[in-house]
Amino acid sequence: MKIFRAILTLSAALALAVLLPAARAEQASSSESLPNIAVTEELVQKYLFAELSFQRGDKFAAYSTMSSLARSLRDPRLARRALEFAISGSLAGEALKAARLWREIAPQSEEATQTVVGLLISGGRIDEAKTVMSQQLSASSAETLPNTIAQVQRQLARVQDRNRAYALLRELLEPYGDALDTRLTLAQAAMVAGDRSTALSEARAALAKHPSSDLAALVLAQIIEDRNESIQSLVTFLQKNPKSREVRLAYARTLIQQSKVAEAKSQFAQLLTHHPDDRTTLYALGLMAAQAGEMREAENYLSKYIQALGDQPDRERDSTQALLVLAQIAEDKNDTASALKWLEKIEPDNQGNHINATLRRAMLLAKSNDPEAARALLQQAEVRNDDDRAKLIVGEAQLLRDAGRLDDALRLVAEALELNKNNVDLLYEHAMLAERAKQFDVMERELRQLIKVAPDNQHAYNALGYSLADRNIRLQEAFDLISKADQLAPNDPYILDSLGWVEFRLGRLEQALKTLRRAYDIKPDAEIAAHLGEVMWKMGRQEDAKKLWRSAHDKDPKNETLRATLQRLQIKH
Repeated sequence: MKIFRAILTLSAALALAVLLPAARAEQASSSESLPNIAVTEELVQKYLFAELSFQRGDKFAAYSTMSSLARSLRDPRLARRALEFAISGSLAGEALKAARLWREIAPQSEEATQTVVGLLISGGRIDEAKTVMSQQLSASSAETLPNTIAQVQRQLARVQDRNRAYALLRELLEPYGDALDTRLTLAQAAMVAGDRSTALSEARAALAKHPSSDLAALVLAQIIEDRNESIQSLVTFLQKNPKSREVRLAYARTLIQQSKVAEAKSQFAQLLTHHPDDRTTLYALGLMAAQAGEMREAENYLSKYIQALGDQPDRERDSTQALLVLAQIAEDKNDTASALKWLEKIEPDNQGNHINATLRRAMLLAKSNDPEAARALLQQAEVRNDDDRAKLIVGEAQLLRDAGRLDDALRLVAEALELNKNNVDLLYEHAMLAERAKQFDVMERELRQLIKVAPDNQHAYNALGYSLADRNIRLQEAFDLISKADQLAPNDPYILDSLGWVEFRLGRLEQALKTLRRAYDIKPDAEIAAHLGEVMWKMGRQEDAKKLWRSAHDKDPKNETLRATLQRLQIKH
């Protein structure tokens, strides 16, 4: 028994060593003043009794003993522990007593005060809570008042009677009516209460008292119901405060929502004059320039944006889009080294985009006559799951196919399918490779399996239907398959191309012409042009067909379908 008691005493002493002396390191960052406590055997026994009582389920004994220790030692940590015991035991009255003791011992502790207020409100003792919150506000300095107002607002949000909570908030904040946070808090509370008129009045009062406050201008614009009036309020504010970043950003974003891109761009440009390294502005201007086809401007803004980031991530937006645009600009200029540099900056933790960037890097390496380096890049890339690995295998198979190693590509994908039999990407790629190798039975088997695994995959229906139509076999089945694909993805130009082609094979020339023209209008692709031209040729409109083919050939002279069509029809371009 003596040994057991000694072990318990040692355990308690160790616990106290953590709770009391060692915790003094926290004192520098805490508003709670900690007492000097001599660890006696009696103290250890009482502390141990409280903890053991709690473990045994006697929450009241645990609370009572720990509360007594806190009161005698004037230690806020023990008061907080007594509170934890009371809350755990659903001892509402005792919890409030412990919280009040904690606040009494540590009157500067915001956490203690907030706990008292919370318990009073949850217990329906609103008037008592009001007294404490009033004390909080009156004790606040000009610097801490905004934080205290926010705390009061959060606490009152727990009051079930919304009208009473709103009235109490107004009463508590009335002495601080000149403070910006008071007026804006009351404006927001009025909106929650459904009182837009009062909300407008409060927001306008805030802006009148603080005419250069971005926050006041933004809150007012948000509350104004009429959209045009709301926008005009931002314009008026900017006329008086031209250097305001947040309001000009809000105005520019509103213009973008209204599709007023040129005006939005002008606002971002003004922002840049006052904030030349502003990342949001550089990013927005870069993407807008890229969308407008102004690639030199896009490159300028986006490269500055990436430079401004340095080694720091952008917590407001994903920088991947900027890097992808920069890579595409470099690629369009045949600057492979720069394109690779931008793609390498896409972080591995951005997994989806990182996989796509890796595939593009491999493609660029292959175009630079380094296919083995491209394959090595794909083989060594980090992946998080089987789907990502499948995408990389498909990419490698395409590299092999483009290098004329079709058998190797087929073997690579077939081996991957052995381990991942129902992967959509692998099934589709294996089918397309099999078709290229004239292994039509394999192609059809894989596409039918893909349809079974993913019945809403329009590409599978389209690929199988097009293959049948192109070989001029089982045309009604081909039409049904492609029609299903068209239902799943209306207005897809490539599916419409397949639909027009099978209509042509079925002899429905007028419908084929209509469908293929629709496809070509959506996307003037050389393969669609080849099919559309052949329909025209069949209908006796040879000059129209030749004109279309010449235009398509000028844009894409290496297109296999177009070249095969011209050769079959013995057309010289």
